[in-house]
Amino acid sequence: MEVNEFKDMAKEMVDYIGNYLENIRDRQVLPTVQPGYLRPLIPAEAPETPDDWKDVMGDIERVIMPGVTHWHSPRFHAYFPTANSYPAIVADMLSGAIACIGFTWIASPACTELEVVMLDWLGKMLDLPSEFLACSGGKGGGVIQGTASEATLVALLGAKARALRKAKQEMPNLTEAEIVAKLVGYASDQAHSSVERAGLLGGVRLRLLPADEDTYALRGDTLRQAIQKDRADGLIPFYVVATLGTTCTCAFDNLEEMGLVSEQERVWLHVDAAYAGSAFICPEFRPLMAGLHRADSFNFNPHKWMLVNFDCSAMW
Repeated sequence: MEVNEFKDMAKEMVDYIGNYLENIRDRQVLPTVQPGYLRPLIPAEAPETPDDWKDVMGDIERVIMPGVTHWHSPRFHAYFPTANSYPAIVADMLSGAIACIGFTWIASPACTELEVVMLDWLGKMLDLPSEFLACSGGKGGGVIQGTASEATLVALLGAKARALRKAKQEMPNLTEAEIVAKLVGYASDQAHSSVERAGLLGGVRLRLLPADEDTYALRGDTLRQAIQKDRADGLIPFYVVATLGTTCTCAFDNLEEMGLVSEQERVWLHVDAAYAGSAFICPEFRPLMAGLHRADSFNFNPHKWMLVNFDCSAMW
């Protein structure tokens, strides 16, 4: 494909996208296909010659759309909200064209610096404690993860590394494997399944503690009792996840109580606000994040409420 062909085909795709989104309410939200529907509709082997562009566009409706669940339909009410917008789609086009791999500053200075500055913008919009912001001059700062699931795992790995360093100093006679076997983390039994999965991927045990029956919130006393019991049993508490807006019920753990316990017990506190964190842009909802200044890490998903295409999960 040469540049002139690209321009023509890209314009046609933009028209298709615009028509799709403007008329999405006319499509059936949930597909009626059966598992395996797609395989008979396409060749069994990768084609050796390219298809005509018209055939490719035709295959979108013939092959793809029958199996699409239309998350952006106004009649979609499952799971949780997801977002996109025309500005975000256009930005994705530019990002795809530049296609830098920004793993260091020199790999693409603009990529690194724009992320740092814009995560500070977003943190200020939420009124995060200043120590979370890069502009504060401290150790804090924001990065974009793919999902809150990734952020929970990243925080757990950070907490695990910190706990290992500390335990090696205090118990030099133990091997790293013996220390890891003693590590234990905590979350509410209302937390998203990704929290438990982070424990599995991180190779540590993670206990799900019972939430309050009336508010579905994990309370400080419940957390304190679990930590103290595990310490008495020779385990090493190292990680706590507080959820602000659980996926299943939008319940809020008592962050103020959990933050105090985590600080006193010297364990890493990660705040997962994936679902409802966008609400903290509104000052009237910020009392729900009281205690955040005691947290070690915080995450929410702009791709849920803020018209940003998936995937954009902000972590500080």
